[in-house]
Amino acid sequence: MLFRREVLEGIAGGRIDRVFRVWAKPPVRAGSTQRTWAGIIVIDSVTAVTPEEITEEDARRSGFKNRAALLTALSKSTKQGGYHRVMLHLGGPDPRAELAADDDLTDQELADIKSALDTIDNRGRRGPWTREVLGLIEEHPGLRAQDLAERLDRDKLPLKADVRRLKDLGLTESLETGYRLSPRGKALMTYLHSLPE
Repeated sequence: MLFRREVLEGIAGGRIDRVFRVWAKPPVRAGSTQRTWAGIIVIDSVTAVTPEEITEEDARRSGFKNRAALLTALSKSTKQGGYHRVMLHLGGPDPRAELAADDDLTDQELADIKSALDTIDNRGRRGPWTREVLGLIEEHPGLRAQDLAERLDRDKLPLKADVRRLKDLGLTESLETGYRLSPRGKALMTYLHSLPE
């Protein structure tokens, strides 16, 4: 599920506890979680609803001014299917955020991260890529994934999957558009730049 920034801010602030989607078949279920920049979103329930079952409270608790505005937004969806009410809450911070913020690294920790990148590079079918992607994000923070992919002569979706692998190591952070190096990623790049060639 994709969330607009203002919706994530509302969930984090406790103002939003439900969203509405148009789906033929819901891609999420009760108990599932999703990592976002605001933290871990926990799905409490997913219920098919008719337009008549959507209330004014639903509208307010999903970030809309009123029921009419919510129904108008749903009617403009390009997806096929019925309306679904997704009840949710913020489960806590994304553990990657704490990892990403940790830039007080020993030489051994930096060497261990470098070793993890070497392993990823050595196992990949297309050869080494981690330093190239990190370097491009370092030089162009906020660059759209599509633009990053074009600069690397790669397809966007596989590149996004690779950036997620770097994010799992705490090295990158997602922005509303594009990515940037995390404090941990910056510390690593400073270390890598200091190594003899």
